[in-house]
This record gives sequence, structure tokens and C-alpha cells, in this order.
Amino acid sequence: MLSLVIITGLLAFTSGKPCDTEGYNSELLLSLNKNLLRSLETQEGLPNPSVHLALRLSNHHNLNKEREHLARLKSDLHKNIQSSLSKSKSVVGVLALYTLALKSSCSDTVNFTVNERNETLLTHLKKQMELEKEHIAFSQRPLTNYYQYSLGVLALCVSSIRVDHHVSHKLIKAVEHEHFKHGESESVDIYAMAGIALQCVKDAGFYVHNAAELDTALTKIQQKLLASRRTDGHIGNEFSTGLAVQALLAMGSPVAECAVPMEAMRADARNNTYHNPMAISQILPALHQKSYLTVKSMECNNEDDTLVLEPINPVVVLPSNIKVTVIVEVVTSSGAAAVYSVDVPKGSSLLEALELLKAGNVGFTFEKENSLWGPFLSAVNGEQARQSDRRYWHLSSDGTALSEGVGDFKIKAAQKITIKNTRH
Repeated sequence: MLSLVIITGLLAFTSGKPCDTEGYNSELLLSLNKNLLRSLETQEGLPNPSVHLALRLSNHHNLNKEREHLARLKSDLHKNIQSSLSKSKSVVGVLALYTLALKSSCSDTVNFTVNERNETLLTHLKKQMELEKEHIAFSQRPLTNYYQYSLGVLALCVSSIRVDHHVSHKLIKAVEHEHFKHGESESVDIYAMAGIALQCVKDAGFYVHNAAELDTALTKIQQKLLASRRTDGHIGNEFSTGLAVQALLAMGSPVAECAVPMEAMRADARNNTYHNPMAISQILPALHQKSYLTVKSMECNNEDDTLVLEPINPVVVLPSNIKVTVIVEVVTSSGAAAVYSVDVPKGSSLLEALELLKAGNVGFTFEKENSLWGPFLSAVNGEQARQSDRRYWHLSSDGTALSEGVGDFKIKAAQKITIKNTRH
């Protein structure tokens, strides 16, 4: 505790105001903003609504590029969501992010045509949330997960749509019974998103059934987030701190109380930890002292339009001549294990290492799917780990769980990678 006080004091001394975004930190914020804007030109697959949301919540804008990205969201992402809805897939998370992205641009609502019926995005989101709520009543968990469920509550709320009492009640009870887990561990990300969502519900006055119940849930979320602080300043890990700070700010924590985790994010940003656009999209609003709740009051008037991208020379990264040995252990749902070995150039991504192992024809195979965070493993050695079955491939290096995905984690030294089929 003493070390926390000392760090806070040092930050206050060096910057005048602990979370001030001026002066020393403004250049870093601008750099992150530009990196996120550049990602629009290099992104693969569908446009990312989370990236758009972060760009809109920033203080500086390139309005032309933001308009172009909004058009892509309304075209490419829209068609993808409409296709999923037509197939009765649960897409509440991306539907909610799409809603927030549109709201952040003060864009008119859009419609989807599903089974020859033309209905608004918000109508579909309400229907999806009803299905999620009914599934919780039946099986004690949503069709998707509580992170997406929280996003759905938030998106409806910031759009000034009254959130059904029973929908928010299910989220409050999930907080009470501590159902926010990923594998065996409590999820900081879910607690954070639930906090932002429930704060919106409270501010809007939607939950009139039992105000004390809602306040108790918000207090518990704050306690959970604060209890997850690490000695290096992060809350949970490097990639959950942005949402955690957003939640604390949304729930009324003084900006000064966020000084330590914000400085931890700045330090990691300077070390290029946040090279994934999705990661930047979650920390940038927090470093601007904003949260997704800010979207509710956005007016899109008189916005700064000074953000210009300077041309940069492409960096060519040559393969390393140094090879490191990676042991890959695959543990199936039955507990059976298979072990492989592959030599890879130092600095390769885990995905590149798995590609090399697959190409070695030693019996190892895998399939991947794309997400907003990048590629993730869907099948290994012919065995699926599907969201619908509440299973996923848990990745660890020498026994320590990875906080990055297969496309982002770099192999810098010889190690043992374990890929285990795990239940949520």
C-alpha cells in the first residue's frame, strides 16, 4: 500500500495533475490516435466498430477518414451482421458495438432486412437481449457471454432505449453471484463492461424496482476492479486495464485515483505493447479520461479536424537467423495429450510457429477463425472448441496463461506452449 502512495505522489509531482493528458502525455495520445487511424488502411477482414468508437471518443479527428470508415461499417459489417441474423446466430456483442459506433458518429439508425422483415438495428438488439435473458433464466448463463450481454445493455441504454427491468436484473444477479469468469479466473473485462452498463442504467433511471440492489452491484464491481490491481499498476493485465479504468471513471471514481493504472498503460504504450488495434481502441478512451458511457452525450458539433497522417516508410522485418525450439503440447477435452517440437525464427508469432509445425507433417493440424482481436484457434487436431459448447483453446507458455492471441504473441525464447481445450 505504501508503494502505491509513493507512486501516486511521484506522478502528481511530475505532471501537476495525476491524469492530465496535456504536455508530457499529449504526444503519446496523438501517436496512439494516429496508429489507430493507420490501422484502418491495413486492417484485414471486416471493419472494426470498436476502433471507430475509440476514434470518435478521441479529442483529435480526421473527419474524412472517420466518415469513410463509417461508410464501410454501414456496408461490409452491416451485410455480415444481416447474414448472421438471417441464420439465427447470436451476435449481440457485435450488434451492440455497431450501435455504439453509429451513436458515436451521431448517425441515424439503420435497418436490417431479415426473413423479408425490415426492422431497425435497435429492434434487433432488443430481440437478441430477450433471447439472452431467456437463456440465462433457463441455464444460468447467456447464449453468448456476460461481456456481450453487458455490451447489449450499454448499447440500448446510451441509445435512450429503456432497458427492460428483467434484462438488467439478470446482470445484477450475475454480479451478486460472481458469474463473471473466463475459465477458472474472474474476468476483469466482464466486470468492467458490466460496471459501465449498469452505471448507464442507474443514470437513466431505468431500474426502479430496487435501487439499493443496483447500488450494491456497482459497489461490488468497483471493489472487484480495485482488488485486481497488480504491483505494476495494471488492473487484471495489460489488456484489461483500459476497460477497467473506463469503468472506474464511469462509476464516479475521481480521475486522480486512476493515476497509477493510467501511467502503467502509458508505459506499456511507449514499449509498443498495444500494437493490436483492438487493444488501442480500449485504452485510448481511458487515457482521454472518457468511457463508452460518454457516447450518450456526444453531439458531433465543432469537432477538431486537425489529425493528419504523415507518410511513413514501410518497415521491412527480415526473418531472424536465430532459431529457437518451441515445444507444443495439445491437451484435448478428454485429457489426452500430444507433444510436438518445432524450431522457429526468433521473433515469430505463435501463429507462424503453428503454421511451421503444421507444415512439418507430424500430425499436428489446426483451424482458425477471425475476431475483432485477430485470429483465434477454433480447431486443433480435428477437435473443435466452440462458443456454443462453452469451450475454447486456452493458451499458456511455460505454465503462464497468454494475454495475447496467436497472431500477437511473439516467440522470443525457447519455451513450451500448451494448447488446452477448456470449458468456460
